[in-house]
Amino acid sequence: MIAIERKIIRKLQEWKNTPQKEALLVCGARQVGKTTTIREFARRYYKHFVELNFEQTPEIQEAFAGNRDAQTIIGKLSLMGYGPFVEGQTLVFLDEIQSCPNARTAIKFLVEDGRFDYIESGSLLGINYADVSSYPVGFESQIQMYPLDFEEWLWANGVGEQAIDMVRQAYLEERPLENFVHEQLMRHYRNFLVVGGMPKVVATYLENPDFAQTLHQQKLILDSYRLDIAKYAAENKTKAKRFFDAIPSQLAKEKKRYILSDLEKTASMQKYEDAAQWLADAGVAYFCYNTHSFDLPFEQYENRNLFKVYMLDTGLLCSMWSGNVQWQVVQGDLSINEGGLTENFVAAELSKHGHLLHYYDHKSRNELDFLLKGDKSLNILEVKSGNNYKSHASLDNALENNPDKIERSVVLCKFNLEKTENITYMPLYMAAFM
Repeated sequence: MIAIERKIIRKLQEWKNTPQKEALLVCGARQVGKTTTIREFARRYYKHFVELNFEQTPEIQEAFAGNRDAQTIIGKLSLMGYGPFVEGQTLVFLDEIQSCPNARTAIKFLVEDGRFDYIESGSLLGINYADVSSYPVGFESQIQMYPLDFEEWLWANGVGEQAIDMVRQAYLEERPLENFVHEQLMRHYRNFLVVGGMPKVVATYLENPDFAQTLHQQKLILDSYRLDIAKYAAENKTKAKRFFDAIPSQLAKEKKRYILSDLEKTASMQKYEDAAQWLADAGVAYFCYNTHSFDLPFEQYENRNLFKVYMLDTGLLCSMWSGNVQWQVVQGDLSINEGGLTENFVAAELSKHGHLLHYYDHKSRNELDFLLKGDKSLNILEVKSGNNYKSHASLDNALENNPDKIERSVVLCKFNLEKTENITYMPLYMAAFM
């Protein structure tokens, strides 16, 4: 498979250079590239690498049964043929750690031993729902991994750092790019919408840009997610599957708010709360909660009974819609399904860069797509997929009535950057730099 550079490698380097470091737990939804990235990190920065996969080789779990002191565990692993264990030069990778709760408990003793470095990895599902007798609090730090963001997609497609820095600088200075540059970036953007950022799908596309093959890989990933629902969701699996499968139809509506009564007449938040939380824990969906105020902090004014739900990945979302969506998007129709795809892209980019998602809606009037915390007050972010990107009555009303509470107003659209007195119109791909 084609090697794909990931930003998280830099964070792993920072962790490696930390003295007296804890174990590092890399978590995330299935198939976002955790295992491949950790292997590549080990290849670059360690002389010795020991990989333990508790799902692929379940007998390894025996090494963590009984006494959990480091000497005993390392001794058992050596007898099983794993190694060499060289002090100060070895990374031990405990993959699919959710399948061995004893190993998660033993991390405390392995870290205290101090001779080797430890990275754990697993799906958010298994990690959040595994029965662990004692969590290694104080001996383990966590980092979450996502599918490729748009900048990583550009790397994978051969776009160099110099070109990306040029775009970033234009974003920071709020000035338009040359039309040729803008058009090339929009072409990459449209392709990214339909391929998405799941590494195996991206690699398949780069090897052969045939959307039929990428679609096949996307369907396989969705099937694996549905299998996880059956495996982990227990009594909530029927509701969780129904909730998950309805995300594309909910995003295809003019108003993107998730309406539970569309699932069944008797649906309520109380009835579906566990299923919704399960999907959030699985990392396969991003939740964007309602706030009815322009005051900070958003959490103080949010209503968690009103929310939007976005897919983990735009490529997966495309593959769940019927019709020839991919071809339409690549040809330039970004307004397909009421612009749900472009809004999902923005939600995913914001989430990958650490933003908590909120939208504004007060008594079903003046809905705004995203509110973000600014340096002193808030930023408004509107997403427009069509040609009428300068039609934004809700944003105009917000600016007129709350000028002191709004720090910055941005409309993301398919056109080049343009500034007015109080609104900046930016191309959609610039969400990657927010």
